[in-house]
Amino acid sequence: MKAVVCDINPAMLQEGKKKVVEGGYFDGKGFEQVEFVEGDAEALPFDDDSFDIYTIAFGLRNVTEIPLALSEAKRVLKPGGRFFCLEFSRVENPILGPLYDVYSFNVIPAMGELVAQNREAYQYLVESIRKFPPQQELRRLMIEEGFSSVEYENLSAGIVAIHSGFKP
Repeated sequence: MKAVVCDINPAMLQEGKKKVVEGGYFDGKGFEQVEFVEGDAEALPFDDDSFDIYTIAFGLRNVTEIPLALSEAKRVLKPGGRFFCLEFSRVENPILGPLYDVYSFNVIPAMGELVAQNREAYQYLVESIRKFPPQQELRRLMIEEGFSSVEYENLSAGIVAIHSGFKP
């Protein structure tokens, strides 16, 4: 089995390589089981039908065109391959949702300023989460792009969700 790590940001790829070595996953002699590739989720540098599994974690909300990124994910999956997306989502509980919104827009940016001296980055994080499609909408987009057996599972009351679907 081989894993391919793809990111548009070369600095993030370097961090990934460092974590693989520091984490003890390899003895430092090589990356024969992990390949690091610079690439854009909206124009993946891989052949059609290349992968059994495609995962994206906390990245889909940062692409410009979500349907295009979903289409590319489906293109590179082998028939029967499975797509997984772990992403911040919407709290669907009518009591917890408004409380989480207050926390998100007030506490998270303030913590970013206090801990990382970067309020703007954490404000962007909160705003990008709110602009991302809610669970049912992302499910609909996946179906429109041709995925089958599309489902999602809320984690932490919907703060994050895992969406999955198969390439027919």
